[in-house]
Amino acid sequence: MQTISKSQFKPKSLQYFREIQEKGLEIIITDHGKPVVKISPFQKDSQVILEELRNSVLKYEDPLEPVGEDEWDVLK
Repeated sequence: MQTISKSQFKPKSLQYFREIQEKGLEIIITDHGKPVVKISPFQKDSQVILEELRNSVLKYEDPLEPVGEDEWDVLK
C-alpha cells in the first residue's frame, strides 16, 4: 500500500488512477501527514455477495439479542 501526500497526488491523479486500476494497488492520501483518503480498485465480487444475501433472513424475532452467541469458541 502506497502513501502519498495530497499535494503529490493532485497533479498526477490520473496516473495514480491508472495504476490502481491496472495493478490493483491501494493508495492512502495524507494531509499534513495524517491519512484522510484511501483509494482502492472497485470490487465487483462484493456486490455479488451482497445480492446473494439479499432476503436470506426469513424471520428475526428479537433484533436486540446477539446472533450466534453460542457459536463463538472464545465464549465457550
